[in-house]
Amino acid sequence: MNFLEQVQQLDPRDVGRWPFLFRALAVGLVFLVVTGGLIYYFVNLGNLQDLRKAEAEQKALWQTFDQKQRKAANLEAYRQQLAEIERTFGAMLRQLPGKTEVPSLLVDISQTGLASGLQEHLFQPVSESRKDFYAELPIKIQLSGGYHEFGQFVSGIAALPRIVTLHDIEITRGGAKRSTSRGRGPAPSDELILNLTAKTYRYLDEEEAGAAAAEAKGDNKDSKTKRKKT
Repeated sequence: MNFLEQVQQLDPRDVGRWPFLFRALAVGLVFLVVTGGLIYYFVNLGNLQDLRKAEAEQKALWQTFDQKQRKAANLEAYRQQLAEIERTFGAMLRQLPGKTEVPSLLVDISQTGLASGLQEHLFQPVSESRKDFYAELPIKIQLSGGYHEFGQFVSGIAALPRIVTLHDIEITRGGAKRSTSRGRGPAPSDELILNLTAKTYRYLDEEEAGAAAAEAKGDNKDSKTKRKKT
């Protein structure tokens, strides 16, 4: 009986009756299949994870490269934009007076009202408020006059070489004028009262700016501490 006939006579449901040679071959085949499956699972699975990781890194690198390429392509435009911002900021900074120039600016504001034909009833500078690199100086002002004079005053303020802004503007009618004719009541007055707050600004020197930054930092710490306590 040849080898093929012996294989055909094997009963797969009764492996125990197989000849020793066929049982050994069957065990060896199963061992090879299981070993190959385990090798494929562990080796290729690890390679698959590495492959996915490499693909993710490649994608991130391409995105970084694309961003840097766009920045490099627009570098000259960015430089021009930065130069324009610095020029504009410098021009605005030059409009802010220094500490020694503030008194003369206050005189200019007061003189602008008088030059417009207005009567000054109140000109009261208030304590300044320090910001990042500048200080804000509010001035409470009360003037009396007519609409045209008010317009001239606002135009005069806008024409000043320094930055001055007007806030909390309130216009009310003044008192009544007495009539000189007998038998007549008081005639209405054309005089108006203008109440407003003018704000001018000055830049802080390095020492003042450092103190303002330290003060702001301390305020932030205090606010955080209060929030934690609550």
